[in-house]
Amino acid sequence: MYPTSLTQLARANPFSAPLFSLQKVEEPQQSLNGQRPRRLAAAATADEGDSCEFGSQKYFILCGFGGILSCGTTHTAVVPLDLVKCRMQVNPDKYKSIGNGFAVTIREDGVRGLAKGWAPTFIGYSMQGLCKFGFYEVFKIFYSDTLGEENAYLWRTSLYLAASASAEFFADIALAPMEAVKVRIQTQPGYANTLRQGVPKMFAEEGLWA
Repeated sequence: MYPTSLTQLARANPFSAPLFSLQKVEEPQQSLNGQRPRRLAAAATADEGDSCEFGSQKYFILCGFGGILSCGTTHTAVVPLDLVKCRMQVNPDKYKSIGNGFAVTIREDGVRGLAKGWAPTFIGYSMQGLCKFGFYEVFKIFYSDTLGEENAYLWRTSLYLAASASAEFFADIALAPMEAVKVRIQTQPGYANTLRQGVPKMFAEEGLWA
């Protein structure tokens, strides 16, 4: 018995989850009418070399940690470019281009001025990455269990889109406080130079909903 067409589609699906893999298993030799041995498709769980079981608590923790590393570090690395971009948007008369924006910033604040807002960027986007990567897997499994195995496969693309949208909703909420502080530090001269200065000042002036 060979794999069914549904099994073949699942194996070719680019969005398939790493929950199982197909393996060919040889049956013992049979002598009925000289028939050849049959090949079976068997589902194998996570390989022995995998660091954790799919869907386990450790799996979700590792996904969230991966989000912290990927989002937090990459967004922090481009803080200088992000700072110039924000200033060009707020004050286009002063910051006329990317090159001019870098030159004006270095002339007024020094090279260290290009790093303004790095702390809220790192914390905020680390939280966003944690929620984005971690909750995506949580919602993907939750929606799959809700729909059932067959419907989850048939509607897999919509399921993945729904899971990613749900995760992004919470990820952006987690990012918003630090993003608000970052923008004020980068675009309002004299407002604050660090996260420790910006948070208390924003809370005192605008309250919790700032």
